[in-house]
Amino acid sequence: MILFLFVGPYRWISLLSGRTRASYWTADPNAGSGFYPRAMRAHMNCIENLPVFAVIVYVIERIGLQGQLIDSLVLMVLGGRILQSLVHVIFEQTDKVIFVRFGFFFTQIVAMLVLVYLILTSL
Repeated sequence: MILFLFVGPYRWISLLSGRTRASYWTADPNAGSGFYPRAMRAHMNCIENLPVFAVIVYVIERIGLQGQLIDSLVLMVLGGRILQSLVHVIFEQTDKVIFVRFGFFFTQIVAMLVLVYLILTSL
């Protein structure tokens, strides 16, 4: 979603308005200014953590683990990821904002660790 909501529109507006050329955009997350580099870094953070969460969800599904706690923890991971990304993209990164962003990251990590614990204790 970060690509569709932030990165893509920013690039297209810059290209179509003539402010930048297509060759300007590289994989460098620091290209551009303002929220754009933050959006690129937030997108990379999502991609980094996706395989870990995907494996956890795959194993939960594969072993048939179900319940309100599982559902709540999965929603905590997803909600934390969405909020972390929004805070990363929308706000200038002051110490307070970084601590808020870390709080959402920490929520994801704790929820994933509890999910792993539930998987291991159900085997």
